[in-house]
Amino acid sequence: MFSWHDLLAYKENAPLIFSQYLFLFIFTIFFFIYTLIYKNITVRNVYLLFFSLFFYYKSGGGYFLILIFSTIVDFNLANWVFLAKTHPRKKFFFILSIGMNLTLLGFFKYSYFFVDLINQAFHTKLKAYNFLSGLSNIMAGTSYDVSEIILPVGISFYTFQAMSYTFDIYLGNLNPVKNIWDFGFFISFFPHLVAGPIVKAADFIPQVYKSYHVTRSEMGAAIYMIVKGLVKKVLISDYISINFVDRVFDAPQLYSGFENLMAVYGYALQIYCDFSGYSEMAIGLALLMGFRLGLNFNSPYTSLNITEFWHRWHISLSSWLRDYLYISLGGNRQGRVRTYINLFLTMLLGGLWHGASVKFILWGGLHGLALVIHKLWKKMSGSFVKIPKSIAVFLSWVITFHFVAFCWIYFRAPDMATVYSMAGQIINHFTFGDFWIKVMAYKAVMSLLVLGFGIHFLPAVWKKQWELYFIQLPDVLKALVVAGVIFMLYQIASSAVQPFIYFQF
Repeated sequence: MFSWHDLLAYKENAPLIFSQYLFLFIFTIFFFIYTLIYKNITVRNVYLLFFSLFFYYKSGGGYFLILIFSTIVDFNLANWVFLAKTHPRKKFFFILSIGMNLTLLGFFKYSYFFVDLINQAFHTKLKAYNFLSGLSNIMAGTSYDVSEIILPVGISFYTFQAMSYTFDIYLGNLNPVKNIWDFGFFISFFPHLVAGPIVKAADFIPQVYKSYHVTRSEMGAAIYMIVKGLVKKVLISDYISINFVDRVFDAPQLYSGFENLMAVYGYALQIYCDFSGYSEMAIGLALLMGFRLGLNFNSPYTSLNITEFWHRWHISLSSWLRDYLYISLGGNRQGRVRTYINLFLTMLLGGLWHGASVKFILWGGLHGLALVIHKLWKKMSGSFVKIPKSIAVFLSWVITFHFVAFCWIYFRAPDMATVYSMAGQIINHFTFGDFWIKVMAYKAVMSLLVLGFGIHFLPAVWKKQWELYFIQLPDVLKALVVAGVIFMLYQIASSAVQPFIYFQF
């Protein structure tokens, strides 16, 4: 039975996500109204701002107040950076803005981590304290648990977007927006709000003031991306996660080395389909409204080296880290050794961005080390014996893919003990003796692995042609295809909500 309460209220155990029927219903209503007001740019932007705040409330509850707080503070500090008459004054407001963002991010994301480090180093018994909850308890008479600090959904993404705005103004690459409503719209635009792509201010702000213009082919491309993202998320990612990957990672010692290895491959496909699926839905939804977001994934598992992988994986994050962290550290301007150090530190901090845990730091550190080794290899490889190009290409792909897949163990495992357990099972208990029995026991999962990786490795021109075929269909056939796919997906979907993996970051 329809309930306005279900439509409007936040449910902690059922956040609003793109792959839900509820979102499709809400978006349909939203988009209908959008078609009535989009020609007035000011009304359009304010409408998108308020809907985005509503979407964030449905996804993260009361933490939308933190989003509003960040918006107000960042807007004003960036204006003061722009209006400052002297460089020291400009630098002061710039540092104040970056410091405020990092402090807010650090409080919610790293409080427990740093308190544990201090306790281990100095044998103290400090405890994390949620001063926001404490302040609310004192001033508003609430009874929040002050020892509990819950990470607001998407805070890492919108914090980086706000920081890019201040960076670009400080560097003189961008003028401030006209008013706080436009800035709030940039920060909170709902397609990319909670899990990216991370949109840099210089790329998005100019679109805020442009009139709506979407061609018929772009409209078809947008719908195609939304449907493709849904298929990746619901059909592949959620299914192999629930029916295989989660089970093995929860108790790797109960499964054979072959099953553990298949779970590692499975998670590599799961996280790709989950995150690229979200990104494609976000890009498609934004395009329907006339906004262009950059490509975030480009068949990353076809990469022949780790540098290429990071040009294809989570492109918005890797480019943000390059433009605002790596270059700020000195980039490649201070000699070869310093370049390698900057590269390693950038990936180490990129790992820490993903989570306050040793396993994420190790994940980032391994990728940073691999990038350094690849740069060294390019300098030295000319002195080695040449091997046939086809063999070199194949070996490069095998090494790169398996390195990335191995590092995903750190990313997915709940703790380091699980990492060691999985590695031990794969190394010490791997056999092909019961290969076919295992395959048949998980035939649906194995079929999806073959399907997912098979499509991933198809030539890009083939996949582009499929998109063109869809775009060229008559509108009635497009509607029938979309309805059929959605009906099919929700017949196999899990009854429980499966949040996108990157919601936790």
